Amino acid sequence: MKASQMEESLAKKYKQPKGVEQFGIEAVSDELRTVRWWDTFLIVLNFIVNPGTIVISGSLIAAGMSFWEAILTGFFSIVIGFSVYLVAATVGVDYGIPGLVSLRRVFGIRGSWIASGLRAVSSVYWFAFQTIAGSIGLSAVLEALMHRPVNLAVISVVFALFQVAVATVGYNSLKILSRYTFVLKIVFSIILMVVLMNYPQASFHPSAVFSFATGEGAKWGLIALWSTGMAAAWFSNFTDAADFCRYSKTRVDMWIGTFLAAVIGQIICSFVGGYAVAAVLGKSSNAFDVIVQTANGAVWLLILIFVYIVMDNWTINVQNLYTGGLAISNIFTSLGRFWGTIIVSGFGVFLSLLPQLVNGYIGYMSVLGDLFAPMGAVFVAHYLIFSRGRINVPALYDRSGQYWYWNGFNWIAFFWMVVGYFINKSIPQSMLNIVCTTVIVGFLYWLSVAIIRKKSAALLHAIEHQPKSHQESGGIGSSTNIHLT
Repeated sequence: MKASQMEESLAKKYKQPKGVEQFGIEAVSDELRTVRWWDTFLIVLNFIVNPGTIVISGSLIAAGMSFWEAILTGFFSIVIGFSVYLVAATVGVDYGIPGLVSLRRVFGIRGSWIASGLRAVSSVYWFAFQTIAGSIGLSAVLEALMHRPVNLAVISVVFALFQVAVATVGYNSLKILSRYTFVLKIVFSIILMVVLMNYPQASFHPSAVFSFATGEGAKWGLIALWSTGMAAAWFSNFTDAADFCRYSKTRVDMWIGTFLAAVIGQIICSFVGGYAVAAVLGKSSNAFDVIVQTANGAVWLLILIFVYIVMDNWTINVQNLYTGGLAISNIFTSLGRFWGTIIVSGFGVFLSLLPQLVNGYIGYMSVLGDLFAPMGAVFVAHYLIFSRGRINVPALYDRSGQYWYWNGFNWIAFFWMVVGYFINKSIPQSMLNIVCTTVIVGFLYWLSVAIIRKKSAALLHAIEHQPKSHQESGGIGSSTNIHLT
């Protein structure tokens, strides 16, 4: 079936508007998998360069780090967080399916609903967090322009609804939006850095910022704490890594585009956010307050800052809602991606009224790390060792098929997720707890399955290898789209 015919069929099935992305939990048609590395690069970079990451990067300085320690912490968070993310992203390239649908292979068809619920909650939190962080920045700009206080709640809601309008369109809106905003983000980032560096105050000079707090010795405990906290955010995103790559042409396109964008995007945020807070000697933790201060009332610069924040928030939150919508449609299979996005958006807009979410970043990230570190460990161990990177795609949609396990659940996977949660909580973040947990839980899960499969026909059938042919695996060259019955 051609892609156009399939999209028409899905639009009728889910009663979705025409003009939006129709594919949800279904495998994307081969003819649509044409995205090259640069589009993936733009999507991921726009995802990372956002007000939340800039604010967090500045918070590292306020927490006591030097400028270069903050840069190093951001880099470490990417290296740690993307260890699982890149593995999960290959599923999208190889099979054209969303990440949460691929988890049916690991956790069972019904078991993937639990992972989807966690992902939906995480998406809603991130949407609200980014909206609030951006709204705080917009409030500072508007107050400087209007010379009077503004209502943060009103700004948050209007800002949130503006982002919802784009997210419902789907993947093409992400791709097109990323192309247009990338150049503007780079140009605006450079302008902001030039303004900060040339602000007429000694502490804003590059030599002062680059040497800020460097004479006290490396704060490795603090670096480890924040590295793992920031990496936990990427662990919580591994379930949707495939969502952004299922239109990719090759694995190489995905690898280059994703990791390069992650490193460059984090460096941009670290420089902008870290420089601003270091310039005021860590006395303010909000980089945007400092940036607005440097504008000195210049209308053109305040407008530029306003647009910069809007673009940053727009590009990341469209993706948060997009992945959250896919999570909902994986649980409620009678809903299409469009309606799943609408549901997630409703919760996200409501939480955007709670500014205290920004202040609790480390606490929320710790909880997400406790949950997603063992989940990622189980996924990697199962997908790389037992599946050997192969998935029987038709069985993902078949309640009587290979991935039904025990009444739809792989209880071994969930056992080690629960145990892993407490393991992660018991290991100090300064000891890179999510890394230790991933290794420990991954090994224990592998050992458990290796032993139990000898006595369980259901488990043995679920993990047995499928021939990697297009017809049986549903990989490149297949247009299999089977729905749960």
